[in-house]
Amino acid sequence: MSPQPTDTLRIHGYAALQPGPRLMVLGGVHGDETCGTAGIERVVAELDAGSLQLLCGQLTMVPVANPLARRLGRREGERNLNRLFRPSRPGLDPADYEGRITDLLCPLLDRHEVLLDLHSFQSAGEAFAMIGPRDNTGTLEPFARAFEEGQLALHLGTPRVVEGWLDIYAAGLAQRAGGQPADEAALAFGWGTNEYMRSRGGYGVTLECGQHEDPAAPEVAHRAILAALRLLGMIAPDPQAAPPAAPSLLRLVSVTDRLDEEDQFVREWATFDPVAKGEPIGVRADGSVVQADRDGFIVFPNSAALPGTEWFYFAVESERDLSRPLPGA
Repeated sequence: MSPQPTDTLRIHGYAALQPGPRLMVLGGVHGDETCGTAGIERVVAELDAGSLQLLCGQLTMVPVANPLARRLGRREGERNLNRLFRPSRPGLDPADYEGRITDLLCPLLDRHEVLLDLHSFQSAGEAFAMIGPRDNTGTLEPFARAFEEGQLALHLGTPRVVEGWLDIYAAGLAQRAGGQPADEAALAFGWGTNEYMRSRGGYGVTLECGQHEDPAAPEVAHRAILAALRLLGMIAPDPQAAPPAAPSLLRLVSVTDRLDEEDQFVREWATFDPVAKGEPIGVRADGSVVQADRDGFIVFPNSAALPGTEWFYFAVESERDLSRPLPGA
């Protein structure tokens, strides 16, 4: 699809005279997710009116990161902007519309050290934050800022935080390939905004503000931006704010694909619905039952998933404590 003159990437930048952290906030990475846009525009209005003042550092906010998807009122323009999030190779033109956007956003992210990416989800469920790997020196996603990332997630105030993504994505690719490890090109498609930020030495949190149409979701987004700014010391603290309550922490452990259009859930699942070991989750087209292999929680159930794509994720309780550095860190 060709870009339209109205497909302008609107970028709001604020720089205090005092040095400090560099925070970037994204909304509308998916076109049908509008809560982040509303939260960002509210903060922009407050900064412009002077009711909110940036004390130090730099703040950049993009209310609609995918103008085509927003114009079409759907999740994607030509593809998922939150996949294959890497700049085009030097000398090569972007492969698609989202590639053009990525080529604009990556240099912006390069100039920042913290990312807050605001989203919403299709199924029913409460708001939650997603964080990446624990500190490690592996080849998949080496990382050294897990405590800072966990602190950001903790202060966003959601009742739940979910850890892990890329390793489960990689496991899903291997599963589809009959157990063969995924190649680099396939793994690159699993890279989103946060994975790119981590690869540049920063850290990032995805905030799922609630169901797409939840009227409370824009307020969740607005509060989260202010919470991130306060944590980083970029705006004045709230003297009436209570210490953040410890959220329930879950760890993604598996992904199950929908194999056939006739695969059906046994009921309408919501994100974080608990399931017991052996409990039926869905029924395949051939009549076989998909059961929980342990006690855990359903995450991102998608009854409309295309065959060969993610049907649902599965999570278990995590032993991690976001208020403390991990042992050995």
